[in-house]
Amino acid sequence: MKVLVTGGAGFIGSHVVDSLLRSNNHVICLDNFDQYYDVKIKRGNITPFLDNNDFYLIEGDVQNQQILDKIISDHNVECIIHEAAQPGVRASVSDPLKSTMVNIVGTLSVLQASVDSSVKKIINASSSSIYGKVKYLPFDENHPKEPLSPYGASKLAAEQYCNIFSELYGLDIVSLRYFTVYGPGIRPDLAISIFTEKAMNNEIIPIYGDGTRTRGFTHISDIARATIEAIKRGDGAYNIGEGSRVSVKELANKIIRLTRSESKLEYFPAIKGDTEHTQADIKKANKELHWKPNINLDEGLEKYVNWKKQR
Repeated sequence: MKVLVTGGAGFIGSHVVDSLLRSNNHVICLDNFDQYYDVKIKRGNITPFLDNNDFYLIEGDVQNQQILDKIISDHNVECIIHEAAQPGVRASVSDPLKSTMVNIVGTLSVLQASVDSSVKKIINASSSSIYGKVKYLPFDENHPKEPLSPYGASKLAAEQYCNIFSELYGLDIVSLRYFTVYGPGIRPDLAISIFTEKAMNNEIIPIYGDGTRTRGFTHISDIARATIEAIKRGDGAYNIGEGSRVSVKELANKIIRLTRSESKLEYFPAIKGDTEHTQADIKKANKELHWKPNINLDEGLEKYVNWKKQR
């Protein structure tokens, strides 16, 4: 299959690219190598693919519909996995316009370019951030959507545009609501990356708020597998998460124990826009995508810490 992966040099995107190539697909990676974090990390993510004849890298912005039109036409793209985004709740609070442009306009460009084209299916990478205010746990797909950050709002708007284009133009679209992703190659701004780096250096680990906020975490291998499954089946939106939740304080202490660190926790004011809790109800994904997570948090953290040590 000929698959376009937008944001294919990023953390999640590069793992999806790897899975696709291992399954003998032809993969076109579109990435603008935004400087939100060190571009060298993204370059490193795709270095293993550059000698693969089934991998084609195009540097460009997902907001540029002309680039998308040309890619789809030149490569007869059959499926688009739309991972390109401006990530980060905190980043969206400080620069809401960028989140809006990349996440909403970028998605619209993908959708518009797919109308009357060779594209048979679109997988839209969404986020648990669309839920926002907690009415009950775990979140099922029908939980009210009240985002607390511009990032969450932009991801919800992107999903809604996907629904509209599906209805108006008959596009086959699946939105996957990822719950906090971690694992090898994790973005350096995410908590597990920061906590592990600090712990390995016996430095103070910063906790924003009182540490009682809880999160559902999902290993990158399970995220990539769910994304590939969604190419074959599924319709609408699905939660993709491990199904449990852990407090931020407990997460930090798990990492301290795994690294045998002497680090201590230090508390700072809570960050605006962060939701209190997230936890995924994954019954729908299990039933319709035939997917369930293989790696729990303890196993995943141990794998990640070992990976960090080897590096």
